[in-house]
Amino acid sequence: MAVYRTKLKETREVAERTKAFFFEKPKDFIFTAGQFLELSLIDPPETDEKGTSRFFTIASAPFEKDLMIATRMRDSAFKRILGSAQTGFEVEIKGPFGSLVFEKNDTRPVVILTGGIGVTPFRSMILQAYHEKLARPIFFFFSNRRPEDAPFLEELTKLQDVYKNYKCIHTMTQMEDSNMSWQGETGYITIKMVKKYIQNLEEPVYYIAGPPVMVGAMRTMLEEAGIGTSSIHTEDFLGY
Repeated sequence: MAVYRTKLKETREVAERTKAFFFEKPKDFIFTAGQFLELSLIDPPETDEKGTSRFFTIASAPFEKDLMIATRMRDSAFKRILGSAQTGFEVEIKGPFGSLVFEKNDTRPVVILTGGIGVTPFRSMILQAYHEKLARPIFFFFSNRRPEDAPFLEELTKLQDVYKNYKCIHTMTQMEDSNMSWQGETGYITIKMVKKYIQNLEEPVYYIAGPPVMVGAMRTMLEEAGIGTSSIHTEDFLGY
């Protein structure tokens, strides 16, 4: 698999303690919305037991000019270096990897269940679906503690205004800790909440991404509701 060298163009805060990194997209780097890449630091001044490489979902859509990743910022050697990087900072990328993608010939409605930084593949998938004028309905359930913690919250909410096949259902679990007002759903994603928006639970195909505990809980919830395993697609996010 080819290794590409690319440069950082911009860093942007997209939620509290969460940054997006925009890189130049190599002209021959082709990926499908929902896939991920391996990013490696080049001769870093420090490292730790996890080494100089990490896997990141590609949060930008294939049609967008830049290659963007987003991550929670933690006090690790890798993220200290990445978080302080200036424009022009060079890294190596390898990929793409992964199969958490929309199947081209599947016309069933899509139900997405995710939380926190698990949003990254779905930002790419939803924006690409809008770009391609995908006709199938998309229901996006996105759980966070507070609005301040929710990456791409405003962007993914406003998309509903122009993308009529897309419904965004945000829910907050700790609004008592927030300084913002909130008119949307509250509490964790439950089958009752899903049923509020989906009349026939057996009709859609389901996509889940996030921490292993959340992914496992959502899968169990769906299976207990009678959803077949062939209609559930998942991806665990580890070590972010």
